[in-house]
Amino acid sequence: MHFLHLTLLYCLLSFSSSAPSLTPSASPIKIVEPRPANVIFQSKDGGQTWQDISNGLPVNHQPEDFFAGETDLYLLANQEMYRSKSNLKTPVWEKENALDPRCNSIAFNRSGVIAFNYEGQVYQKISTGAWVPAYANVKKHLMRTVFETADGTILLGSDRGLFKSADQGQSWKQVQNGGWVMDMVEAGGVLVATSQKGIMRSTDKGEHWQLVISEGGVGIAVERIEGGFAAISYNTSIKARSIHISLDSGKTWRAIDEGLAPSMSISSIKQIGKYLVCGHPDGIFRSADMGKSWSMVHPSVATNKFMPIKILNTNFNDPGKVFKLYVSGYVVYAVARDSGC
Repeated sequence: MHFLHLTLLYCLLSFSSSAPSLTPSASPIKIVEPRPANVIFQSKDGGQTWQDISNGLPVNHQPEDFFAGETDLYLLANQEMYRSKSNLKTPVWEKENALDPRCNSIAFNRSGVIAFNYEGQVYQKISTGAWVPAYANVKKHLMRTVFETADGTILLGSDRGLFKSADQGQSWKQVQNGGWVMDMVEAGGVLVATSQKGIMRSTDKGEHWQLVISEGGVGIAVERIEGGFAAISYNTSIKARSIHISLDSGKTWRAIDEGLAPSMSISSIKQIGKYLVCGHPDGIFRSADMGKSWSMVHPSVATNKFMPIKILNTNFNDPGKVFKLYVSGYVVYAVARDSGC
């Protein structure tokens, strides 16, 4: 009898151990990488309202740079260049696979789009969409900007000064050696550029230059506006960046930043229609009276809630960010950038 009970118990235990579990198995956890937000905005109404277009970024990386032309936009992210047409509802980014990956800057010139880098590689985009080498005789280092004037003169800004070519880059001569030269604009035959000593001006196709804003610090930005120019420079006496405009071809300048809080990180000044728009650490500001008064039209980078985004192994939600502004046609783009850029 005892033997029968032991046999029955053994069978029950064997069946229990071999029977399939009725407990549902756990589904594998799918990790969805969050998309960035509050990184790039666009405004199509002169800066009055702003649309977040960050979700359309091609990669989940903080943009390293942004370039806006009349018909095309370029975005540098994760050390790769992307392009979109500028007449779309929101940008649709395509990778520039044919471009030398070393090129990380774009210039929109009279003869076409130029791509280049600090080491001196220069390419021009031709009608087929291919990128071909340009300016083979240029010195291969320290390049900051490539600018083409209305008459076809090429000006190359570098850390060692400014170089000029009147024969499409076949030969070059140095026309300024007072330190680096970066941004440049032209209006009515007058050139205005940022330099290591401030803002400088030329009226003879870049042959000679004179400082027109010199406040002890460097030039930050220059822009064309209706009737003249706008510029940002660093003022060492107040330890802040200042904004000026000129309505007489760059001869005289007046400050227009009295209505803005002093800051070392003012990023940009643009005109869209009748408005001036300023990228400031406190937000994006707009003026309808050429800088006499300003109103905030978008809060600062620091007040926005960011989705996680990769940026050189650091946290993007960093108070040292400011919106930098770019204009293409009638659209303004605001890109969150490091405040020192």
